[in-house]
Amino acid sequence: MATSKNYIVPLRRRREGKTNYKKRLAYLLSGKPRLVVRITNTQFIAQIVKSEKGQDYVLAQFNSSSLKKKYGWKYAVKNLPSAYLTGLVLGKIALQKGIKEVILDVGLRKPHRKGRIYALVKGIIDAGVSVPYDPTILPDESRLKGEHIKAYLGKDVVSAFEELKNKIENEFTRTDKKGEKK
Repeated sequence: MATSKNYIVPLRRRREGKTNYKKRLAYLLSGKPRLVVRITNTQFIAQIVKSEKGQDYVLAQFNSSSLKKKYGWKYAVKNLPSAYLTGLVLGKIALQKGIKEVILDVGLRKPHRKGRIYALVKGIIDAGVSVPYDPTILPDESRLKGEHIKAYLGKDVVSAFEELKNKIENEFTRTDKKGEKK
């Protein structure tokens, strides 16, 4: 414990290791919505969040476990293909709500080059939402489709990936600008 009278106790969320206030301030000063990506033990949680008057408002969200429930994805929901598909769906939802540009907020997690977080970002970009990024950090197309899983486990993830990607594309192309199904 500090004994000096000049010691300033850090804010609670900083002490707990939950918030980096310097990064958060930079995100907020940009004025753009944030693409918040969190990885839990069982799924990806991706949200587009806007801050106004000291409050965060979730504008759009999608988690990878919904791939199984809503779209019938039969494989794991924490791998590269599911991250890409999660980003693709969230990007389509964002476009329907008029969100065209976001910035990436990964929190205190250190993202790895060509990792799952960037697979999710690639899905958002392919949906048509603008995200500032370096092209060298995105995973290869073969890994996004799951060819590495097919080679390792022998499961045909590639065809299931292509089928689900087409299903997502078709679902969101059938809607007009008002969000009504045609």
